Amino acid sequence: MSIKTELRLFNTETRTKEPLKTMQANYVKLYTCGPTVYDYAHIGNFRTYIFEDLLRRTLSFMGYQVEQVMNLTDVDDKTIRGAIKQGVTLDEYTQPYKDSFFEDLDTLGIQRAEHYPAATEYVPEMIAFIQDLIEKGVAYQGADGSVYFSIQQFPRYGCLSHLRLDELEAGRSNRISSDEYEKDCVADFVLWKALDAERDGNIYWESPFGKGRPGWHLECSTMAMSILGETVDIHVGGVDNMFPHHENEIAQSECRSGKRFANLWMHSEHLIVNNKKMSKSLGNFYTLRDLLKQGYEGAHVRYLLLSTHYKTQLNFTLDGLAAAKASLQRVNDFIARIKEQEGAGDSSAIDRVLEDAMEKFYQALADDLNISVALASVFDLVREVNALVDAGKVGKIEAEKVVALMQRFDEVLCVFSFEQEETKAPQELEEALVKRQQARADKNWALADELRDLIQSRGYIILDGPEGSKLKKTEESRS
Repeated sequence: MSIKTELRLFNTETRTKEPLKTMQANYVKLYTCGPTVYDYAHIGNFRTYIFEDLLRRTLSFMGYQVEQVMNLTDVDDKTIRGAIKQGVTLDEYTQPYKDSFFEDLDTLGIQRAEHYPAATEYVPEMIAFIQDLIEKGVAYQGADGSVYFSIQQFPRYGCLSHLRLDELEAGRSNRISSDEYEKDCVADFVLWKALDAERDGNIYWESPFGKGRPGWHLECSTMAMSILGETVDIHVGGVDNMFPHHENEIAQSECRSGKRFANLWMHSEHLIVNNKKMSKSLGNFYTLRDLLKQGYEGAHVRYLLLSTHYKTQLNFTLDGLAAAKASLQRVNDFIARIKEQEGAGDSSAIDRVLEDAMEKFYQALADDLNISVALASVFDLVREVNALVDAGKVGKIEAEKVVALMQRFDEVLCVFSFEQEETKAPQELEEALVKRQQARADKNWALADELRDLIQSRGYIILDGPEGSKLKKTEESRS
């Protein structure tokens, strides 16, 4: 099977879908925004990380080699505030959250990036970055001792967010020293924050500009350029980072190198909960751990966060999560059924179905990661192959082809289960099943119904098929 559909992705900067063109053939330099490790990541964060994982897996699925960097922001206003409040070092405060982040990645089936640089590991490189910008005349030290980037020196400022400087207040009279600020504010942003003992305690680094620490925006540019080079193929993150964070990354990076910082930008939309912004004060704030405590699995959460296109706002509900669980159970039951097929079948019939499913799945992903169409192709496959099984056209060879294709799909989706739990029903229920079959043969429907109810009351359902009936433990009775 040869599918040559080119991968087209929506570029935030140009506001159009573009064919992916990499600097090296079949090799993608990918920078993805990672966590600020001041707390446990919440499901809104993981919506972005799973989108980034879908992109990475799709690139690999289509034959690209990926070199991915995901930053760990371990020094900023929030981490310093937390460390001071607890009376511990910055590393002591952030390490537990770094550890929990990687545990959550594994639970959600998110592939590990090649590089996870922590900001604190690159401070010397950040200082050198600032010195270069000062020498180029695009950065200056203010009266407060902090170093700022002068956005008036970068005519392309606003290229990503499509903001225009002449419509907004800007310049040296308007400086921002905090790491995050309002989205309607355009200002010279901080590169190096001079030490404020009340705010920073004893958390600082020595530099030619005095004691202090780097600004958040500078951290990402430095780590990206130090590891991947002056230009990356794709830079990815949440839409909330588009401005000012990514806009500032472009300005400082391109002023230093004289080259384009990223050839393609992608941003995932917000996650809301029950049609409201997620907030601890509203009681609709969820971490992954919160959902696991309610009996859900990582695959259920991943499937729900994955199933809405990344450019569409995702409304998270517990009913939606329950529906995701049910959808996955349907597919996993299908996989279990297929793996039990024996004997001979009709390869010509199954081959047509598999080829059609693969083509639709591939083309959907190639169209800016159109996940809803990709998933629809999987469920169409389930329906069509089940019909072929019922018609006796799926034997052992055909079943192996189906499982192989489902495994290919799962290289991207990473939500299916191919190792089914073997749970043998109690002997008395197996005997009840035999008696029910005989009752049905005798047209004793009352007895057949009575035996069925007995079996179901013990946590099993009856699966009737062309090869006979069998018992299966229900999902509810497993938990």
